[in-house]
Amino acid sequence: MAMGYVRPARPEDAGEIARIQLATWRVAYRRILPRHVLDNLDEAWLARRWSAAVQEPPSGAHRVLVAVEQAEQSYLVGFAASGPADAEALAPGEPAEALAEGVAAVTDLLVEPRWGRRGHGSRLLAATVDLWRTDGFDRAVAWAFDGDEATRKFLTSTGWEPDGAARALDVDDMLVPQLRLHVAVPAEPVATD
Repeated sequence: MAMGYVRPARPEDAGEIARIQLATWRVAYRRILPRHVLDNLDEAWLARRWSAAVQEPPSGAHRVLVAVEQAEQSYLVGFAASGPADAEALAPGEPAEALAEGVAAVTDLLVEPRWGRRGHGSRLLAATVDLWRTDGFDRAVAWAFDGDEATRKFLTSTGWEPDGAARALDVDDMLVPQLRLHVAVPAEPVATD
């Protein structure tokens, strides 16, 4: 029987996080982002960025977590990255104070498609929310591609809602619409039976 759990990312995980990001983007975003952009993403460059995020986060509230599938062997199958909301979390023209202190931002929440529907995304999100609670965040935001129905459906099924903010990313001269979702961070874990 396979089991899954979440733990903080370690420096040696950076390469696997980059591989998961690349594999997931190439499957999940193949109809959203230009193919040549996805084909030209550099896994080594991504790994260096993840190594820096894990080893030298901008603050103690910036975290990278990994989901592990454990059976006869253990496999990294997904990851989540978040931290205090910054300018990247703002909508175009939105004043900096719109996302005041106490707001966390999800920058990445990905589970490799072949490991989907096994609870890894839910475990990653629950562990992330627990850390936000510890850090004193009372609200969180996340941007999702308008065409990424799976991410939007997952987040809304866990209580996230669109907050009305939208933007379009310029990806190699193609505008890709995104919408922002938000959720209140409960003060205490919600009991489940």
